Amino acid sequence: MKQSSDSRSNKPAYKRNILLGAVAIALISLSFVEDLFQVSKNLDIFASVYKNLSINYVDNVNSSKMMKTGIDAMLEELDPYTEYIPESDIEDYKLKYVSTQYGGIGATISNRDGKVIVADPYEGFPAQKAGIRAGDQILEINGVSLKGKANDQVSTMLKGSKGTAVKLLLMRPGTPKEIEINLQREEIRQDNVPYYGMLEGNVGYIKLDKFLENSAQEVKSALLDLKKSDLKGLVLDLRYNGGGILQEAVKIVNLFVDKGVTVVIQKGRNREKSITYNTFNTPEEATLPLIVLVNNRSASASEIVAGSLQDLDRAVVIGQRSFGKGLVQQTFNLPYNSLVKVTVAKYYTPSGRCIQALDYTHRDSEGSVVKVADSLITEYKTKAGRSVYDGSGIYPDVFVKPVKYSLITQTLASKYYIFDYATLYRNERASIPDARTFKLTDAEYAKFIAYLSNRDYNYNTRTERILNELRDEAEREGKMTDIKTEFDALKAKVSYSKKNDLTQFKEEIKKVLEAEIVSRYFFEKGRLEQGFKYDADLSESLRIINNKTVLASILNGEGNYKSIGKPGADFSANAQ
Repeated sequence: MKQSSDSRSNKPAYKRNILLGAVAIALISLSFVEDLFQVSKNLDIFASVYKNLSINYVDNVNSSKMMKTGIDAMLEELDPYTEYIPESDIEDYKLKYVSTQYGGIGATISNRDGKVIVADPYEGFPAQKAGIRAGDQILEINGVSLKGKANDQVSTMLKGSKGTAVKLLLMRPGTPKEIEINLQREEIRQDNVPYYGMLEGNVGYIKLDKFLENSAQEVKSALLDLKKSDLKGLVLDLRYNGGGILQEAVKIVNLFVDKGVTVVIQKGRNREKSITYNTFNTPEEATLPLIVLVNNRSASASEIVAGSLQDLDRAVVIGQRSFGKGLVQQTFNLPYNSLVKVTVAKYYTPSGRCIQALDYTHRDSEGSVVKVADSLITEYKTKAGRSVYDGSGIYPDVFVKPVKYSLITQTLASKYYIFDYATLYRNERASIPDARTFKLTDAEYAKFIAYLSNRDYNYNTRTERILNELRDEAEREGKMTDIKTEFDALKAKVSYSKKNDLTQFKEEIKKVLEAEIVSRYFFEKGRLEQGFKYDADLSESLRIINNKTVLASILNGEGNYKSIGKPGADFSANAQ
């Protein structure tokens, strides 16, 4: 007689399974009860400490501030993305992470030595339409002096409901009289896509700054507009894009990938947070040659787009290693209109890799966050069989050495000399040629050097720092008298060499100065276009997208392109 597959036919084994199941349920229940007890116990202790401090501490206690400090300290133990948002910060939070709209005049401001300076008016919004320029100093808002006001206070004063009036009193460099401007606030919408256009060879270019509401629709609209021309390829620029809404990233990948393809997998300790995101629409361009640009400031949703398109062998990724944020956050409502943003999961690209670069769970003995160890990095395969690796961000298919500015250029920018000279340049000239072709002449650069002649742009080079350390050590050892002549001669040579920096780094300084000047006339769009001719990442993109053989060899994993970001490769240029 044939034995039944029903386990109940073996009564001892059946009873044993029932018993083991009961024990397992009991252990789970016991663990759950223990967890609840620990939560209840610790909350009682926390509430008791809070109460006793509020009642008995020797000085007055700001209980709200103390509670926020306690919450922030608790969350700081986890990761920098898990945070508490009190009611007072809700609007700023929504502007930063959710919506791109607010009521205001449409300009960014900076505070320099107690002066409120317009840093960048947005094209097409009230400030720019009223004639306000970058470099203008705001003295008063609606008759209220800004003396002593912090940036956030001034920003609050400038914002308001759509249609409300605001009066500004300005001082413009080079203009003797104060300027009074009356304008109406409007709804300010900062586009996720601040610019798109055509490059040489009928290659389209889309700059995506963030992944907030409607970002996918903005990319789609830009793509459809570019397709009206004879589009040969597309460059999607995600450099300096810190991410945003995960679902928007999925929709953007879907523009270039067939329906029903896995884009990203979200895995959390809570099973409800484990979700697979697939494409669900017919793509707009499933075969158009595609380049994605990333750098070490491309993070989160940017890495989902770049990593997914790389894993699916749909796009060539160019630039530098991305930031490495593979964590997903979700907000939860708290009492009294406050929120908590919690890291609920990690995300994984289609090949199965998590690109999280920092390990917040396993800190070192001092509590510092460390990078994922090379020994823990795992190899995965793209759709075409190329090797990719987790734990280190998205490494580009084609690495381009990042721009590193000299100390003289950094100093001129940080001391606002480049900004201020661009302001003077704009006040003296009503117009300049097209942004893409604008270049400073040698005579104009000489005027800039003359402008710097009575300004302090001193800085310490690495050589000077080493010389100072040598002097200090020689003095401690009593050797300075013996080497003073040689030391002074060497220091003089270093000083003389430094004086030539304005000449040695002329082309670099001109490039930065040109971008600042162009922004005075053509705003952010002009700044982008002016930088195209100097953009090494973009040049490499055009070279590859116009060479179908190289493009295909990368996507097929041929030759040097079989492995991407192998452990032990030189990541120094992209160090975070």
